[in-house]
Amino acid sequence: MKLNELKLTNPYLALPQECHDPVSPSPLNEPFLIHANEPMAKELGLDTDALYTDDFVAFVNGEYRPEGSEPFAMCYAGHQFGHFVPRLGDGRAVNIGTLTGWHLQLKGAGVTKYSRSGDGRAVLRSSIREYLMSESMHGLGIPTTRALAIIGSNHSVYRQEWEKGAIVLRLSPSWVRFGTFEYFAHKKRHKELEALAEYAIAESYPHLNGEKEKYLMFFAEVVSRTARLIAQWQAVGFNHGVMNTDNMSIHGLTIDYGPYAFLDVYDRNNICNHTDAYGRYSFGNQPNVAEWNLRALMQALSPLLPLEKMEAVVAGYGREYADEYVSLMCQKLGLERVEEGDIDLVRHLLGALQGLNVDYTLFFRTLSRYDGNRKPILALGLYHTPMNDWLDSYDECLKRNEGTQQERHDAMLQTNPKYVLKNYMLQEAIDAAEEGSYKLVDDLFRIAHDPFAEHPEFAHWAGETPEVYRNQKLSCSS
Repeated sequence: MKLNELKLTNPYLALPQECHDPVSPSPLNEPFLIHANEPMAKELGLDTDALYTDDFVAFVNGEYRPEGSEPFAMCYAGHQFGHFVPRLGDGRAVNIGTLTGWHLQLKGAGVTKYSRSGDGRAVLRSSIREYLMSESMHGLGIPTTRALAIIGSNHSVYRQEWEKGAIVLRLSPSWVRFGTFEYFAHKKRHKELEALAEYAIAESYPHLNGEKEKYLMFFAEVVSRTARLIAQWQAVGFNHGVMNTDNMSIHGLTIDYGPYAFLDVYDRNNICNHTDAYGRYSFGNQPNVAEWNLRALMQALSPLLPLEKMEAVVAGYGREYADEYVSLMCQKLGLERVEEGDIDLVRHLLGALQGLNVDYTLFFRTLSRYDGNRKPILALGLYHTPMNDWLDSYDECLKRNEGTQQERHDAMLQTNPKYVLKNYMLQEAIDAAEEGSYKLVDDLFRIAHDPFAEHPEFAHWAGETPEVYRNQKLSCSS
């Protein structure tokens, strides 16, 4: 499909007027393509040749409007760091339409009704981070929004200093958030709340249509998807950094990449958001915060459902999260099945890692080739006794496997990534981009697309994070 053959639809606009507001994108000055996601284009049915045309840049810049496009911003509320904010919304994102089930959105396309005092822009550094990280999470098999392209510009944007503006064309099967429901519940707009629930079910859970208790089943599915998503974050070592309810997806996706981080050394207390003074969104607290957010959603849905029924559902979140997390960790450890007591093996390991300053990703990749020789594992940490004690327990658990050692290695190498996009790697790409070179963006995109491959040309990024760059905190504009 060529660019001029695009025909977009706007299913969200069928909702009541208060759910959305029309807006026109504000183009950047002198835009140019930084990178385009060819695999995503193929999934959309778009000719990849079209990605490298002036018309495509104009499309991402909001200047070219395909047939059927009716740009709008969505409204929502949210609990931010536990405090309810009744009116938020798309402050710098413009929805431009839907294609093959993907909702297209221009992030950084100018002021909307919800920009408040902001300029509606996104800077180059934050745009590169979102573009690459959404593809990285996809490559890791974690539910996420995606991105089709990123453009740069000569447009000046002020963020403590003058920077260059950029736009990411991002996509999602749903942009509905927990906070979208909170907005209408707070305003006591129960008609809109019910219409939103019907829309979300049709969009994300169509198999529930026709069910007698579909609203309750809808909530149960959101709880389940959220539990599984957070388990995946914890298993891979991903710290979101700003788990406000307006950043929680009804579809069970990772959305809104701001001050995120993959763990450098393992630290359950890691805080990647410098505004998170009390560690509400620390790495180890993410499972608890997700449950807190689900309870906020439960309150928002209470005009449609009895609270006691939803309470019974959300009470099962902890068990579902724990079961999924232990299952994922056993896969990372190369155990063929989960058995009683495996949670103790996982806890023992995490306790050892907590005190050893061991690189989390490198540890599991090294363990993926473990053949009884402990030297490569022990070399990762200064103190050997805690790891030796854990390896004694691990060796016992491995005896129950029925497959060969090589089969275990092969499975673990496809479970434990060699590469994750750590913040120092992204900063290298950002620094180069600010000097006009985008090669590192392409290099990291290749890694993100297939993080389990060896990529020998990029092996320098598979080692420990240099100590000077470890555990850096970032801002929400990062």
